[in-house]
Amino acid sequence: MKERAVNHSTFVIERTYPAAPERVFQAFADPSRKRRWFIESTGHNVEHFEMDFRPGGRELARLTFKPGTPVSGMTCISESSYDVIVPDSHIVFSNTMAIGGNTISAALVTVELQPAGSGTALILTHQAAFFQGADGPEMREGGWQKLMDRLAAELAEVDVAQQA
Repeated sequence: MKERAVNHSTFVIERTYPAAPERVFQAFADPSRKRRWFIESTGHNVEHFEMDFRPGGRELARLTFKPGTPVSGMTCISESSYDVIVPDSHIVFSNTMAIGGNTISAALVTVELQPAGSGTALILTHQAAFFQGADGPEMREGGWQKLMDRLAAELAEVDVAQQA
């Protein structure tokens, strides 16, 4: 049987953070904070990042992978369009990702924020089409899991900075 040209996947990640929904929302809304936890990494250099956080606004990131990574020297472009933003409640955005000039995926991502005691329950739903040569659903979910860990670290750093 021939390999499919498009593979579809949906996954859901649920996390609880010890921060109010307003603070978690701001980690997505503030460009410098989002760049820190969402874009920067030891595995690549950030060549460009811009973010216009509003319904109809766009986000663009251009990264070059460092030596020693599976796609060393290649450029990754991630483009998102914010479809729905309800402050402190939910964010819906569509995203395409390309590596080396080839589009590898198109996704719809929904981030829901719900009060949970003195913190926030975050529910991230990622629905995507992965094209030939893509990283695939398992790697993408793993990537999002790491991003949710980085978000936790970002929220903790803000707490430390505010106490100082």
